[in-house]
Amino acid sequence: MRFLPVFLDLQAGPILLIGAGELVRAKLRLLLAANARIRWHAIDGDRELAGLDPVAADAIEFAEGNPLAADLHGVIAVMCAGAGDLGPMMALRAKAVGLPVNVMDDLDNSTFIFPAIVDRGDVVVAVGTGGTSPVVARRVREMIEGVLPARIGDLASFIGRWRKSINARISEAPLRRRFWERVVDGDIGAKILAGRGSEAEQALGAITDLPAFAGASHEGAAKGHVTLVGAGPGDPDLLTIKALRALQDADVVFYDELVSPEILDRIRRDASRVPVGRRIGKPGIGQDATNRLLVEAAKAGQRAVRLKGGDPFIFGRGGEEIEVLRAAGVSYSIIPGITAGLGAAAMFEAPLTYRGEALRITFLTAHKEKDAGAVDWSVLTDAKMTIVVYMGMTAAPAIREGLIAAGRLPQTPVGVFARVTRPDAQAAVGTLENLPALVAQITGGPAILIIGDVVAHSAPWRAANINKLVSDILVAAE
Repeated sequence: MRFLPVFLDLQAGPILLIGAGELVRAKLRLLLAANARIRWHAIDGDRELAGLDPVAADAIEFAEGNPLAADLHGVIAVMCAGAGDLGPMMALRAKAVGLPVNVMDDLDNSTFIFPAIVDRGDVVVAVGTGGTSPVVARRVREMIEGVLPARIGDLASFIGRWRKSINARISEAPLRRRFWERVVDGDIGAKILAGRGSEAEQALGAITDLPAFAGASHEGAAKGHVTLVGAGPGDPDLLTIKALRALQDADVVFYDELVSPEILDRIRRDASRVPVGRRIGKPGIGQDATNRLLVEAAKAGQRAVRLKGGDPFIFGRGGEEIEVLRAAGVSYSIIPGITAGLGAAAMFEAPLTYRGEALRITFLTAHKEKDAGAVDWSVLTDAKMTIVVYMGMTAAPAIREGLIAAGRLPQTPVGVFARVTRPDAQAAVGTLENLPALVAQITGGPAILIIGDVVAHSAPWRAANINKLVSDILVAAE
């Protein structure tokens, strides 16, 4: 490690900034965001501040004259960006008086460098590569951005406001540490991260026996919580940031069989994993047993995740589960996911709505033929309605018969989209009258059926028509 990460107090004195053009303005934006005091030598005479916060820009002091002769008294660091040959010369002067100096893109003349920064208020993460690869540093920063809670800075500020008064009431340092661990990892910290700061303030203020709270076993006495998480249709990169954070925080994860292995790999390594879902021919443990496991985990003080393919509230029985949790007095939260219908639409370029053609959408499920028989198809005959059917492969013949009998045209475009957003995704497109034959082309589910004129805009439909056109041309040429 050549460069030691440190944090500079920018309120201790001004930063002497030397340079011109967009390079120096990028540094201005960075320093202003950190509330720095800036003394700027604009070596080209252009002091334009367009695009900068006018209030923050009040922190800029415009310096005159030759920066090589500038008064360095009180200056805490020197920075050069877009300074040309002045950069190395200014570095020599700064080093001579022991001031930290950074010359942009010049490691030999710099005594400090800028990391890639993740800024969450009171929580700041710096990522460096020793100046060798800023692009790699930015990529690592993006990864951290993806898992760091948006309100983690609020949590640090919250603890900062309470720390002095709480620590004064807990004399032993190890006990103080356990107290704050329980706050951060428990329900109070979860409230802050969820934006419910006033509830967190009340909860912390209501703790009367601080040592007892700190000494309570996290596993046994802590209040558990259940999070219903939508895993999306399969691509792990489609997990929301909140979903990924929940998987990393979980003590136990109860997951559906449709959740992809790549998503299961995002679960914290030492968390327990319990399969509870079902597929055709595999009934699973049943919904009642799943409900019971969720309640038991929470009452044992665990952070439990109920991980569902797609979205918990779209044919995912999420509503039933929160009713059980509510009745049991269990704390819970819901993190939505991208439902498979939207995943199919995006992957295969099948817009579910289209101006002038498709003005409304209906989502329905038809797991078995009897499910299709219970649908009132007469309300689904509008040609300007897109129908998205979940779990409809087995019931495809009944779906076709029901829609055609109700008045939907046999020539209505349809698509069968299987394993959407995954590398082995598959599509078959055609018309409603041929729906069972299209399903037969699919080598395995889960699959979404999209019925409506919008399917004619999809990539598979366009490809099929191009292939047919080429085939017709070849036949004609023969």
